[in-house]
Amino acid sequence: MSLGNLELNVSRETLERLDLYESLLKKWNKSINLVSSSTILEARDRHFVDSAQIYNLAPKDWQIWCDMGSGGGFPGMVVAILAAELKPTASVFLLESDQRKSTFLRTVAREAGIKVQVISDRIEKIDPISADVVSARALASLENLLGFSERHLKKGGLALFPKGATWQQELEEAQRTWSFTHEVHKSVVELNSVILSIGGIARG
Repeated sequence: MSLGNLELNVSRETLERLDLYESLLKKWNKSINLVSSSTILEARDRHFVDSAQIYNLAPKDWQIWCDMGSGGGFPGMVVAILAAELKPTASVFLLESDQRKSTFLRTVAREAGIKVQVISDRIEKIDPISADVVSARALASLENLLGFSERHLKKGGLALFPKGATWQQELEEAQRTWSFTHEVHKSVVELNSVILSIGGIARG
């Protein structure tokens, strides 16, 4: 079965796990601000498909994925659910300093029956993950994200960051402080939004 209009075929079991995740998101969002209330009714397209398209851009041989500032779990929890079927030997780390959101993430993982490591601390305090892929959604400016990536991304790894309409300005600002390569991928979910695929991150 496909997920949205993405070229990503998954089993009924994976779709059922995503359905369970969506129901828990809607339940918990009433008491914890996991996602904007204006997008909760469109959660499948606005959050789940948006996260799956990020998974689709990762290199095929990744083994360790680190999602920084996971919040309600996008894209990291979706990555973990997809990986449970598509890449069962891989490890997914979700970094989230908010204890209530971390509890939510652990609840989703437990009820969906998937393996994921939730670390409840600030990104800059966590021991380096040495990930093949890092991601972050609606967390910080690109300049700051590159600083986090330098800590948790292994040499030769890839950073995947969805960005909105001001992405070009963020890119130019980051290039004043950082050296990196990048590719721009148009979002399949939101007009004027992109996903930046970034490698070779170095200061200066």
